[in-house]
Amino acid sequence: MVILNFPSYHFRMQSTDNKVYIFCVVRKKFYLLTPEEWVRQHVIRFLTDVKGYDLAGIAVEVPLRLNNLDKRLDVVVYKQAQPHIIVECKGPNVKLSQGVFDQIARYNIALGSSYLMVTNGLIHFFYQLDKTHQRLVFLKDLPFGATSDTL
Repeated sequence: MVILNFPSYHFRMQSTDNKVYIFCVVRKKFYLLTPEEWVRQHVIRFLTDVKGYDLAGIAVEVPLRLNNLDKRLDVVVYKQAQPHIIVECKGPNVKLSQGVFDQIARYNIALGSSYLMVTNGLIHFFYQLDKTHQRLVFLKDLPFGATSDTL
């Protein structure tokens, strides 16, 4: 897998039938190691190890019904049982186009999260929702979390 623009982490891996799987500490099982899953697992570690968010407050592949379509949010960080950060992960080979930003903005209309992150593992974009003016403001980084916040 490609080296990503995150700190270096150690992940549990296993091989079965010539396929590599990575262990997800949130979902507590192994998943096929795709480029997007590689990014998702790095994001989880970044949120817990660097930003200090409690693993118990993180959910992965959260179902969302939007315009009569079933969608999934890659990563959601909850604070006081409310969505605090939503993250859209793409594989490192995926360009972060306007469509990706529109996608997470649509998701956030339903969730009302304070912070958003879009990443392909190489490039990261962070936003804060300005609820007063109903617009997204670019940030240099995400805020640090309190390790006591849980679902």
